Amino acid sequence: MYQVSRESTSTFVSLRGCRYHVRHWGNPTGTATPLVLAHGWMDVAASYQFMVDALSEAFVQQRPIIAFDWRGYGLTESPPTDSYWLPDYLGDLDALLDHFYPGQAIDLVGHSMGGNVVMMYTGARPERVRRLVNLEGFGLAVAKPSQAPGRMAQWLNELKAQREGQNELKPYADAAGVAARLMKTNRRLPQDKADWLARHWARPGADGQWRILGDSAHKVTNPYIYRVEEALEMYKRIAPPLLAVEASDDSLSQWWNGKYTLAEYHERLKSVPQVRLEVIQDAGHMMHHDQPEALARLLEGFLA
Repeated sequence: MYQVSRESTSTFVSLRGCRYHVRHWGNPTGTATPLVLAHGWMDVAASYQFMVDALSEAFVQQRPIIAFDWRGYGLTESPPTDSYWLPDYLGDLDALLDHFYPGQAIDLVGHSMGGNVVMMYTGARPERVRRLVNLEGFGLAVAKPSQAPGRMAQWLNELKAQREGQNELKPYADAAGVAARLMKTNRRLPQDKADWLARHWARPGADGQWRILGDSAHKVTNPYIYRVEEALEMYKRIAPPLLAVEASDDSLSQWWNGKYTLAEYHERLKSVPQVRLEVIQDAGHMMHHDQPEALARLLEGFLA
């Protein structure tokens, strides 16, 4: 199994009525800007472990580093809800920063869904962020107002499916089954990392079955269409420098089948006042698993 070189410590804090789990690395009394890591959809804070291990000792010793499980993921509570809303993630992040770093600007990294959240958050709170890093937080394809009725109907249908238990996540017989699932999703993930991640991504229940630490309600779609014009207005208010990192595998085209392309994403990034675009080679969407050393070097250079 993968051998961690920098162990994390855990704390729990109540944020907006939800008991949040936070992992800590680095030097809590360091003088450099704190680094805050936000994970993606159906992921957990521990997913950043390989990247943290790849950071230089000098970088880690200078600053506090934290990653947290979003509401309904990992060891953070699942609130009593049947669907999740993007503004709640922004509200939780704001409360978390006020708790740990009140009045202090931080360096903020987000992956995938977390990348979308940190982009929106920084547009709303530009003074709270010194440097911003977006790891494949692409946003969504342009939607038309005519899609709104169908989208709302889809949401209602999915709420019904959630009530009837149709969204339950597949259980696994053991941790090896979870690891195999992770390796099937990411062909670059080696066995040792998959075995380690499996024990943080899932846990056994009373029946001995291993279940992913993610609320099935996360599978329910948002009832409102994506308004790209609003997103671009948020992008325009991102005052700190942005490092946008992509993997060499074009996951965006794979997901959207041409309905949303990297060229469109790059065009959107032009709305951000200060942006630097980088590509990590031989990596897929889970670049922090595939190429943690390359990502660590990019972060160190950008956050210096």
